[in-house]
Parts: sequence; structure tokens; C-alpha cells
Amino acid sequence: MNPERIFEAFPAPSYRGTQRAALEDIRDAFADGNDVVLVRAPTGSGKSLLARAIAGCARRPDDAAPSDATGAYYTTPQVSQLDDVAEDDLLTDLKIIRGKRNYSCILPDETDTPVDRAPCARETGYDCSVKHRCPYFSDRAIASNRDIAAMTLAYFMRTAGSEVFRKRDVVVVDEAHGLAEWAEMYATIDLNPRTVPIWEDLKVPEITGLDRAVAYADRLANVCRRRKDELLAQQALEPSEAAERDRLQELIGELDWFVEDYRDAESATTWVVDQPDGAGTAITIKPMNPERYLTHTVWERGNKFALLSATMLNKDAFCRQVGLAPDDVALVDVDHTFPVENRPLYDVTQGKMTYDHRDDTLPDIARALVRIMQAHRGEKGIVHAHSYAIQERLADLLGEFGVDDRLRLHDKDDRDAQLEAWKATDGEEVFLSVKMEEALDLKGDLARWQVICKAPFLNTSDSRVAHRLEAGQWAWYYRAALRTVIQACGRVVRSPDDYGATYLADSSLLQVFDRAESDTPPWFADQIDRMTAPDLPAFDPASASRSVAGSGRRSGGRSSSAGTPSRDAGSSRNAGAADESESGGRSRSRSAGGSDRKSPMADVWDDSV
Repeated sequence: MNPERIFEAFPAPSYRGTQRAALEDIRDAFADGNDVVLVRAPTGSGKSLLARAIAGCARRPDDAAPSDATGAYYTTPQVSQLDDVAEDDLLTDLKIIRGKRNYSCILPDETDTPVDRAPCARETGYDCSVKHRCPYFSDRAIASNRDIAAMTLAYFMRTAGSEVFRKRDVVVVDEAHGLAEWAEMYATIDLNPRTVPIWEDLKVPEITGLDRAVAYADRLANVCRRRKDELLAQQALEPSEAAERDRLQELIGELDWFVEDYRDAESATTWVVDQPDGAGTAITIKPMNPERYLTHTVWERGNKFALLSATMLNKDAFCRQVGLAPDDVALVDVDHTFPVENRPLYDVTQGKMTYDHRDDTLPDIARALVRIMQAHRGEKGIVHAHSYAIQERLADLLGEFGVDDRLRLHDKDDRDAQLEAWKATDGEEVFLSVKMEEALDLKGDLARWQVICKAPFLNTSDSRVAHRLEAGQWAWYYRAALRTVIQACGRVVRSPDDYGATYLADSSLLQVFDRAESDTPPWFADQIDRMTAPDLPAFDPASASRSVAGSGRRSGGRSSSAGTPSRDAGSSRNAGAADESESGGRSRSRSAGGSDRKSPMADVWDDSV
């Protein structure tokens, strides 16, 4: 790696904000001999451009011995981030490769068949006459020979040990804050009727401990091998049989990894096993802090690493989670360039949203939301509902108030279509979303305000979370919630001249700020310090409804509540001052047709290579 090339490798014609200073700090960190540099860069700092400059410092073939690693990888866990790279005119030299199922076969009568189910994947010894033009193999060949290959983190991890994508000089991981969690999720083994093709033929015992889980995993892997060998012995397979073969191979690898890792006395991985319903039912085997797994899939894939994110909140804790020694890792902090007055936080907390208090708190949040909708006539907003149960209850309450004509909802199957349809609308629709706190770009008038309904605490019924809390890792628990809040706050303010208000409805969010204070970035601490209670209109559902769009509605511009924060602390607590309107039937906005586009938060762990 030659860090001195970082400026000539920067792809934009000029610098904005603190980009030049950031490049200087990154250059110096690598020049000091650090193999890993964390770059803590907030929204709007141009992380993709910084990533391209770092990747451009990789050793070139002309400067290398035949055995030296050259070139760079760019990888990110988020599909939407890779989509953004693909559409960026400044990043055209990053060659993107995706998993096989993202490409269609070009053979006659197979054009609706994904490449992983094409004849070459179904028939033994199949000699494809157009393989040289196959979109997947063509992209793979180009990416493997391009100086910078770009891919999702899932594809990157899955190609560990590949002869095609070998070790490179530099690896850049964008949105790296969840690297440990992604690794844990990818290494988790789910055994149930959907994931185990031969489930109906199995006798699933009650798993009462890890030793028994290991013994069962060993036996199951052998059963899967026998079935896979039966399929391999066939000359040709149906698409469903090819899918079964591939899943069996994946499952064998997962089970073998678990057994091997558990029996390795030097492995730092802790495993937990869940089977809540006993014998004959689903089993989940989960790793915690899978350092050995990350060593194989990430750390052995390059010589130098740059990990970029806005929310790597605690350097030492992050390093320990991913198996790095903190003293061997440099941290570069990039300043926030967005005026703090353009990204205000407003306290409209109505009480706790924990399970025991939710029924009492949600009606008050619904009333507060009506007042926020009144204040933001003519402006679109998004509500982070946290769960589908909260989304449904909130929608019902808003329907009773008669403001459901401004709502758009989604479910698990149509979230992508509904998101795109909402983004395409003009006006003042309010999107009740679930799990969209990250990887969503709502610049400009796409959204001028948002509400966070619930503190995004991790699920304590998850055995990994419970295990950590039993060990007293409460700082980790609150830090994880703060990280998601910071990510959410960045959805509606995307540039220095953009603006958007964030309303906090769950009083537990204030507890998060207090408990994670020492891990809060200074630029976000400034937002918290400036937080006020907004001066909202008195509760009047009729004036929030689209049916009175002509009354006080504006075509754009900054709303009074977002632009001029009020110190009237009482205004946010009394959302029930007026009588409720007569209830009306709630209608869901539905877009015509479906969408094959993956959700911005969808992962591609199931991508084949």
C-alpha cells in the first residue's frame, strides 16, 4: 500500500467539507504503520469517496512481486449502499459483482431462470455454449481482474478461500459498525422445516446443552451428505432439486464449522443454543463474538483494512468484538459539517414503550403524532414504528382520529414497493415504517420530519443478548440502541443545506442518551444538548387530515416547528387537549404492482457465488 497516493486516488474534482483533512489523517494513520484504520465519518462526509481514495492506494501489479497481493476490495453489508455505488458517476471504476441469483440466464427458454438454477447448475457436465457471455460469469471475471472489486459483505465472506477472489492488498468495509453482528448472523445456524430440506425425515431430539447440540450437528451433517450425494449422482436435476442440493451443501458447511469451532480449545467463540419448544422442533445455534470466523472471512483477505462508519461509538469495544487488538488499530474522526440547527431533536416523549407500558403510551403517541402532522402540512414524514405490532396499533389509533388518509403502511412482503411508491409521491404522506432506521436516503423533500416511536433496544429474549446482559454488559446494550438512534437521525438530513426534524416519542430514549453518554460522538451530543419541546398546535385531527389540504397547506419550505424550536416544555406532554374526531375506516395506500428490488435493509446472506 502507498498511502501517499490517497489524494490522486480521490475521485471527485474538488473537496467539500472536511474531506481533505480526513484524507490527510487517513494517510498519516496508514503511513504510521497501522494495518487497520477506523474512519468515523458522519452522514454527508462522502464515505464512498473516501473509500475509493483509500482503495486507490493499494499496491499495483507493476510494483509487486508475483506472490504479492495487489488491488483492493470494497464491501458493505447493505445492498442499497452497493446500489448507490453502482449509480455514482464518480465510482465507475469499481466493478460490482453480485451473487448468482441476481443474474438471469441468457439461454433460450431460460431467460426467467436465475443463474444459480440454470442448466449449468442442474445438469452434470453441462457445457454452456454462451458461458463467455453469461452476465454473472462475465461480471465475475471482470471484477476478479479489476483493481477494485465491489461486493456485498455477504458475497465477500462467502468467497473466502476462493481461487477467483484471492487475498488483496487493501480491503475497505463501508458501514462497518455492525461487522460483529453481521458475522454472528451469518454464522448462525437455523434448523427448521424451511432451512433443512430433509426435515420431515429427521428425528429431532431435545437439545439440552451444547455437547448434545454438537453430537446432533455431527450426525445431521452426515445425513445431509448422503442425501446430497444421491442428488449429485443424478445426471440432471429439476430446479427444486438443484436448490435442495445447494442448500444441503451450505448446511453441511455450517454444521461442520460449528462442530470444528466448538471442539477447538483455542477458539474464542461462545456458542448458545435455543430450542424453546423441545423435541421435534426448530433449533437455532448462535455464535457470540465469532473472532475465528472473521479471521477466515475478513482479516485473512487483505494486508491493510479501512473500516468506515458514522457509528463505531467505542473503539476498544468494537475492536474486541471483531477480534482486533485496540492498540494496533488507529481511529480517524471526521468532523460533522451539517449545521446543528438543521438537524434538531424534539422531545415529545409520552411515556415508556416497553411491553408492559405500551398499551398506555401508544394512544398518547398517536395524539402527539396528529399534532406533528398538523405542524407539517405540505411535508412528508416517516414514523419509525420499530415493530409491525406497533405499526398496526398506531395505524388503528390514527384511523380512529380520522387522519389515515395521509398514511402509507407496508408489510414484510411489500415494503420495497411501498417505500418506492411513497418516495415518488409529492405532498404530505406519512410512512409508517418498520426497521428502516438505516440505509435510507430521504434527502430534501423526500422527508422533512420523522418520529422515533420506541427506543431500539435489542430483544432480550434473544439468547445472545440475554447471555451478554447476564454477564453485565449493559454498556454494550445501551450503546447498540444509541447507534441505531444516530443512524435513524441521519435519514432526513443528507447534506449541509438539507434540514429535517426528529421527534422522540419514547421516554426510554432519554435514558439511552444518559446511559450511553460517554460513547456519544460530540456532534450528536450537540444535538442532544439543544433538544427542546416543540411548540405544536393544539390537538385537532380535522386540520391534520388530507381532506382539508387547502387549509394551511404549503407546497414546501421549512415548517415552523422544525425551524424555530420552542422552549415550551409543556406543549409536548398534553397531546390530548381536544376531543377526538369520529373514527373512520383506515385505508392502506397500496402501489400498483410489485417490485423485485431488494429492501434497503435486506441482506444477501443467501447469495450463491
